[in-house]
Amino acid sequence: MCMRLKLAKVKWFLGLFWLIALLTLAGCSEERRTKVVDYPIGKPFMYGNKVILKGSGTKDELKKLTTDLNNYWDDSARVRKEQRYLLGYRIKNPPVYNSINIIRSINYMNAYLNAQGYYYANFKDSIHKDSVGDQIRVNATITINQGKNISIDSVGYQLDDTTMQQLALQRMRGSQIKKGSPYSKQLISAELDRMISIYRRKGYYKLTREDLYAEIDTTDINLIELTLDPFKQAELIAESARKRRLNPTWNLTIKKRATADSSKLTQFKVANIYYYPETKITDVIDSITTSKGFIEEQHGDSYLRYQVGKFKYQPLKEHTFLSKGELFNEESYFKTMNTLGQIGAWQQVDSKIIERDKDSLDLYFYLVPALKQNFTIDLEGSRNTGDIGAGNLFGISTNLSYKNRNVWKRAIQSITNFRTGVELNLSLGNNNTNQQLVQTFNISAGHTFAFPKIIQPFKNWKALSTVDNKRTLLSFNAAYVDRKDYYKLRSILGSWGYEWKKVQRRSDDTWLFKPINVELYSLDTLPGLDTLFMKNPFLRNSFNTGNIYSQSLSYTKTINAANRKSHFIRLGVEETGLIFGLFKGLRNDIYRYIKVEAEYRQSKKWDKSEMAYRAFAGMGYNYGNYPGNKEISTLPFFKQFAVGGPYSMRAWGLRQLGLGSSNTYDSILTSTFRDRYGDMVLEFNAEYRFTMATIAGVKIGSALYSDIGNIWNLKKDPLDTKASFSLSNLATDLAIGVGTGLRLDFNYFLIRLDFAYKVKDPMRTENGGWMSIKNFNWTDIRSNGREVSNYALQLGIGLPF
Repeated sequence: MCMRLKLAKVKWFLGLFWLIALLTLAGCSEERRTKVVDYPIGKPFMYGNKVILKGSGTKDELKKLTTDLNNYWDDSARVRKEQRYLLGYRIKNPPVYNSINIIRSINYMNAYLNAQGYYYANFKDSIHKDSVGDQIRVNATITINQGKNISIDSVGYQLDDTTMQQLALQRMRGSQIKKGSPYSKQLISAELDRMISIYRRKGYYKLTREDLYAEIDTTDINLIELTLDPFKQAELIAESARKRRLNPTWNLTIKKRATADSSKLTQFKVANIYYYPETKITDVIDSITTSKGFIEEQHGDSYLRYQVGKFKYQPLKEHTFLSKGELFNEESYFKTMNTLGQIGAWQQVDSKIIERDKDSLDLYFYLVPALKQNFTIDLEGSRNTGDIGAGNLFGISTNLSYKNRNVWKRAIQSITNFRTGVELNLSLGNNNTNQQLVQTFNISAGHTFAFPKIIQPFKNWKALSTVDNKRTLLSFNAAYVDRKDYYKLRSILGSWGYEWKKVQRRSDDTWLFKPINVELYSLDTLPGLDTLFMKNPFLRNSFNTGNIYSQSLSYTKTINAANRKSHFIRLGVEETGLIFGLFKGLRNDIYRYIKVEAEYRQSKKWDKSEMAYRAFAGMGYNYGNYPGNKEISTLPFFKQFAVGGPYSMRAWGLRQLGLGSSNTYDSILTSTFRDRYGDMVLEFNAEYRFTMATIAGVKIGSALYSDIGNIWNLKKDPLDTKASFSLSNLATDLAIGVGTGLRLDFNYFLIRLDFAYKVKDPMRTENGGWMSIKNFNWTDIRSNGREVSNYALQLGIGLPF
């Protein structure tokens, strides 16, 4: 006991020492935290760069301009600072100061401002030299008054072709350039790209970006007015200069360049379509196009050319978005290539367009087959502990997978999985003679067919005509879980669903709809669980079994912004029993509930660090009666929420947090079964990740993080009121953990070791659940006399979110 107290004091003083050191270092100026190495001795060198904007504009506009302008320092004047050890910086090999490089930087910045519509900017540079030892440091500051941004006064189209002019006017609403829009070369470039895209979707196969240009008219129409009075003319010039300075505007006209090639104005149509589904990766496209060594099948206006016959024509046709006789559409052409490549049956898709006659195009698609079949074996391990000496669980599992990418020659994907694993108790020596080495054993097998199309009872569902990666999923799964001495759970699952995706430039939208989902469960309670039921009848609510006939819908959106910020949104809803519960014969044998989930993740990346956030909420409401037990009002335990472990609330062990601030589970005198499940979950995570070093190609990183959350039941139980959610008790019920960790990134996988401490534990009876700095403890004693750790070590694979 004495040794343990001494160890706790040592840990406490070490933690306090590092905290004070970190706060002291953070209080120093950035200059004192910056080290310069390999600098030129006796010569002034660049030590700092700074851009100051003095012009008007919104806070966000000025911030963006300042950030962008700092990227336009000349390379020989740019200072490159490397972040080291979280708060420190290092400058290596700083460039020698030369005033010419400052002038170059001003020219680069002026060119950038011109591109953004600022043509009347003023620049002033300031150079400050400072001697530190044998270092002659130079800080360069450029102060800029960018002036007013030029705006577009009018937008017009003069294309000298009736059809092109008509298309431009019809699609004018889609333009980002309108009267009053700020002038920007990037905006004009985007408008030219948009116009070319419109024309190439309407058959203008030979029209290119170089055939269009934007003409800018900066003339003030008042200056064209003829006058013989020199004073009047001077007044007009002065007035024009004043307007240009206060509110500069230009006129924009999109025009077509003159050309002698008349085919650029020809609208091409699709002729024949040829498929080569057995192309070898070593084949030369030009050679096989003219080769006679193929068997050819004609299907209407399309041709299938092969040598062995590994693929049917139907999946190729279903994923081709062009037909003979219609105007060539470049967007549909590339969509066809991308979709065929994403089915999975082919690893690579190439294409070629050959002109026929003066206005027709033959399309050739060359598809390289992917490896048809493959086996994979995965070995997974995880360790979860709330105490180094007691309560350790080590899980190990094996997953065997077989995949066939071309079932029945129709590019249908077939995946078979077999998984088995055990959860071992590593604390057998802690005077627990009744414990067993194997705590949990599970085994499961499943099979999924992924059809590369939507198989629906009704045809021509127009809502799905514009989406990508349409699939129909048929899945079966059987599982067996043996929680030693407590329960045995058997399940058989089957589902029929549809998945589709909408791909955009910087975001993807994925939908998964399962109109039919059947889950059959059988639960055997063993003596250990029956004993717990007698000690605490409340636990019986969490262990019930029955059948599920449900429908579910999930939506996922990923956004990758240009500023290295990414967003992830997931929404899901599952309903069971609404339809099948209408049948009296099934009403008493199935669950009836609705369950919803919502998750949002955001990450902002820098060169060697990242800030990540996650928010998750879930809720399930039981609006029916349990099969065989009308008194129970919660979800079945295999559909409830749980928190804790390597990926959720890391200061707590797996499934060891909750419910609310109830101590019901602590009243059970057992150390081998404390799993907790709830009908509602709220969780928020924030994590700052950074790279510390790279050794032998392995990135060694760390993180500082905080986890906030808990689980609850929705319906109140008079026997355990603190386990149900109440807005008035939310502050009391929320648990808070903070921690740090070590990450080893091998590129293809990441090993993570996290340490977390319970800053606020709803089960802690003192100080409102908050930790005490004065009476700091690594452990707490619960009401049942069991010693519980206030910290946890978690070993995980991959990032937590």
